[in-house]
Amino acid sequence: MTQSRTVLVVGGGAAGNAVTILLRRAGLTVDLVEAKDDWNATAGSGITLQGNALRVLRELGVWEQVEASGFGFGSVGITTPDGTVLHVQDDLRTGGDDLPATVGMQRPRLQQILIEAVRASGASVRLGTTAEILDQDADGVHVRLSDGSEHRYDLVVAADGLGSATRAAIGITDKPEPTGMAIWRIAAPRPAGLTRTDLAYGGPAHIAGYCPTGETTLYAYVVEANRDRAGIPPASYADEMRGLTRHYGGFWPDITEHITDPAKVNYTWFDRLLVEGSWHRGRVVLVGDAAHCCPPTLAQGAALSLEDAWVLAQMLTGSDVWDDALFQAYYERRIARVRPVVAASVQIGQWQLDGVRDADLPGLMGRTMTMLRELP
Repeated sequence: MTQSRTVLVVGGGAAGNAVTILLRRAGLTVDLVEAKDDWNATAGSGITLQGNALRVLRELGVWEQVEASGFGFGSVGITTPDGTVLHVQDDLRTGGDDLPATVGMQRPRLQQILIEAVRASGASVRLGTTAEILDQDADGVHVRLSDGSEHRYDLVVAADGLGSATRAAIGITDKPEPTGMAIWRIAAPRPAGLTRTDLAYGGPAHIAGYCPTGETTLYAYVVEANRDRAGIPPASYADEMRGLTRHYGGFWPDITEHITDPAKVNYTWFDRLLVEGSWHRGRVVLVGDAAHCCPPTLAQGAALSLEDAWVLAQMLTGSDVWDDALFQAYYERRIARVRPVVAASVQIGQWQLDGVRDADLPGLMGRTMTMLRELP
């Protein structure tokens, strides 16, 4: 294929960083613009990476850094609210038998690893910058950036997240919808003996869980019905989260004593988004949360975004013709995988919200994760 092609990537999260690295590796000229001045380098608490996410991170060439920075484990425990372990289930190795089933790590560390890889790729990066005007023709896109500069690209990849301005700018009207649940998250020290994710269903929250992220760290979370954010002052975040977690036993008393700083507690609603029909308009194509988003009940948000980037990069670098047929083929390949994961993630959350106790939770989770063992 012609190696002089140019691509603008809008957004420097997991999907945007990944597609930038892969396209640069193939010799394409790539500019990445990111709205945040700090490239989101410090945002977030922790992240659970299933094997299919690790598979893409290995393709990006960053698996060794991820492995060294995170905490790998292979099972999940189900507990009562008082901490009694009811069942321990081995996790499927969705990335293949040569990768861990799961790695927990601090989200800022993962972002820093990807930032370093983007920098090393030779891509041009503009921080604190957005794409303001997209003017398309049959062969490319003329773009005016928020810094006043104007450029022409063969393709624009919209990786600007759930509230994607690029998605709206190209006439795709889908918007994220709340599922009715919300999550409190915090990073905290890891108690001795905590070596996997445990999930407690019931108690004052729908779900209480934690994930080890390193030798001395974890992130903890509790899920409840969403509330009006305006009625929860940020200064009360630690009190609100602690008011839920203090009712749980096992490792939770040790975790709860560290929930003291409201600035370290994150409160987020669960959202759902799935763009149907196509993920492109002309020479602008969506990846990651700009195209789909699901509740973290299966820990697949980042994994699906990374897979999008991998698949799109493969298709772009493997074809001499970038046209509607190529972008529609990308959509058809991805929607067959993304749709059931979004549906399963939403269903699991709805069962919890409704208090359904006879749901086939293990069966739905097992079927979905088995599907993810296949290459995307």
